[in-house]
Amino acid sequence: MKKEVGFIFDLDGVIVDTAKYHYLAWENLANSLGFNFTKKQNEQLKGVSRVESLDILLKYGNVKLSEEKKQSLLLEKNKEYLEYVHKMTPKEILPGVNQLLTFLETNNIKFALGSASKNAPLILEKVGLYERFTAIVDGNDVSKAKPNPEVFLIGAKKLGMNPENCIVFEDAIAGIKAANAAKMISIGIGDKKVLSEAAYVFRDMTEITPDFLKNLIN
Repeated sequence: MKKEVGFIFDLDGVIVDTAKYHYLAWENLANSLGFNFTKKQNEQLKGVSRVESLDILLKYGNVKLSEEKKQSLLLEKNKEYLEYVHKMTPKEILPGVNQLLTFLETNNIKFALGSASKNAPLILEKVGLYERFTAIVDGNDVSKAKPNPEVFLIGAKKLGMNPENCIVFEDAIAGIKAANAAKMISIGIGDKKVLSEAAYVFRDMTEITPDFLKNLIN
């Protein structure tokens, strides 16, 4: 394996699935305001900031609130979400992730996390992966949300790599766009139709073979 490459992973939907906890917290918030919030509606919140998410949710319920009330609800929602996060264990690592990280470690390939979540380091600690990452980029490091490539460019810098030598794993359209904008190889995890802009798409991490990785690296 000649060329030095670095791998950058998004967190939610790639390493773990915390989307379900966000949904439960938003659903409870909607119920407390007197309306229902469905999983289908929750799809609209993926990759969207907390503040924007609340605005979308309130539109569904046709509820108007003061800025002050919104701020207190956002704190409440995050507090409930973190209660779920604190209960996370290594069992929540998605299938195929450990095998892939082990392959990278065996081949002395550095890898970073590139996530917009400020809770990313805590989540990695809870599932026992924190020590394995060479670098972590989280919501505290970035000022521009995906599809802006900032998160991945910082990741490349922290790995000491040129962006074009980095390979990104993402489950969201905005993340794929960000990786492409950074001139990195984008690998989508999820639905081929949705992630059609990615260089490669796999249903989940278990479909990624050592042979595919070797070819990619070489």
